[in-house]
Amino acid sequence: MPPTHLTPTHLTPAKPDAVGPAVVPVEAVAPLMRGITVLQRLTEAGGTSSLSALEKATGLARSTVDRIAATLARMGYVRLDGRDAVLTPRLMELGNAYLAALRLPRLLDGRADALADELDESVSLAVGDRDGIRFIHQATRRRAMSLSFRIGDLLPAERTAPGPLFATQWTDGDWTRWRERRAADPEDHGFPAVPPREHPTGDEEFEERTREAQARDWALDDQLIEPGLVAASVPVRDRGGRIACVVSVVSHTSRHTADSLRDTLLPRLRATVRAMERDLRDAPAQQPAALAVPAAPAGLATWTGASKHELGREFIESLARGLTVITAFGEGRAELTLTEVAQATGLARATARRALITLEHLGQVAAHGRTFTLTPRVLALGFPPLSRTTLPQIAAPHLAELADRLHDSASLAVLAGDEIQYTARVATSRIMSVNITVGTRFPAYATSLGRVMLADLTEAERDPLLTGLHALTPHTVTDPGALTATLDRAREAGYALVDGELEEGLRSIAVPVRDRTGRVVAAVNMAMHSSRRTVEQCLGEVLPELAATAGRIEGDLRVAGRFARVPVA
Repeated sequence: MPPTHLTPTHLTPAKPDAVGPAVVPVEAVAPLMRGITVLQRLTEAGGTSSLSALEKATGLARSTVDRIAATLARMGYVRLDGRDAVLTPRLMELGNAYLAALRLPRLLDGRADALADELDESVSLAVGDRDGIRFIHQATRRRAMSLSFRIGDLLPAERTAPGPLFATQWTDGDWTRWRERRAADPEDHGFPAVPPREHPTGDEEFEERTREAQARDWALDDQLIEPGLVAASVPVRDRGGRIACVVSVVSHTSRHTADSLRDTLLPRLRATVRAMERDLRDAPAQQPAALAVPAAPAGLATWTGASKHELGREFIESLARGLTVITAFGEGRAELTLTEVAQATGLARATARRALITLEHLGQVAAHGRTFTLTPRVLALGFPPLSRTTLPQIAAPHLAELADRLHDSASLAVLAGDEIQYTARVATSRIMSVNITVGTRFPAYATSLGRVMLADLTEAERDPLLTGLHALTPHTVTDPGALTATLDRAREAGYALVDGELEEGLRSIAVPVRDRTGRVVAAVNMAMHSSRRTVEQCLGEVLPELAATAGRIEGDLRVAGRFARVPVA
């Protein structure tokens, strides 16, 4: 029997939670459903899949998969690389819309990160998602044996520490659906983020853990996901006393047993949760944000019309418009009416209504009377693999396009002390070319890449890096005063050009790459033999293309880094 004494929930699960096939609404948009299926299969494949593999995984006709891929590529959500489809950081704007509307990561991630630093253990935030739990924030410790879960990953409730805490709020119907899912998928193949269950357990064990969680208001995971992994979890409750999210401290049995995790770390975890609950109570109520009305009333329609004209039948307008509905939500726009969705997207009410009906059927949207909200399932659209994207991975396709257009080598580098380190590079095939590989280091003061990064530092940060300079060629600027003036000009101009200072005959030009805060975190450049282009040609031909490439990298970085950390190397 289900533990009927547990506190009931007022929320109705999304219709697709049932194990049997859900009835498709008459007004559902079939191309939108197919497009979301392709995105989900791509996500489960780790973000990259051949089009033929997608055909098999989705059961769709190859021509349909090709059209969906072409449409997603036009939207910037997928990159077509030969016969492969690759998810791009731009797709994360869908998950960002959900996380921004939820607000919990922005309000609580600082305390989660601080707890991870204090305990030197991984800390995560999770929300309930039907009969599973889905991560919305990860503060992971870097170790040989480190946590591999990502933002957006879905885990079965019964194999986690947060699961029984969320289950204390399940209804009898929720428990029935959970049992049906367990019976249909005893090895958890429907949860790609966890290894298959080798020894399925009875329902009674999880029911007992749920009763204990309700009595204690905390829960443990003693190697339920895989051997060696242990976790302790405590719920964060909102003003009304309901569980807003669950905070977990995760460790390995080489560092803690489940009992020592409870005895030594649980008190500190509970103190952090109390502080988080104060943050939630003290947070100002969300003020409705101004809806992002398109520049022209038919802005989206104009773009989709132009795309249809260019790509013909390969572009699926209803898919593009349906996915755009998700981006109507965000901070200050957690709940929207049909009219507000139509206003934010520029779609006709009838079109927006059909998209919302489809998204509700698929579980990405929940209806509450006349308003709609996004659900955690939106994170299943590419967020897990993309949340671990690095800056070199973001930059690589843009550098390849730049090198292909200008036929010279393009690179990305970061500042490493008083040196630059190359982290991504696309070289061109020439008899005489610049021989540099990823990982190569050069003195920052004598390179265009180094100068645009040094130029962004404060005087106190920069001065120690400009001592003991020595000439690498007769042209190398080594006088600290002259070099400081050169850096000041680079900061004002937004680029640096170095001609023969690192090596005779080597000419390069670089521009900075900035993160969401405007801080320079890297730089991109093109390097060539001086016989290839004059200085004037570098400024007139290369610089505009280089700046545009940096802008595209920054655009992807802003999307990818809104709720996830993007390593720069």
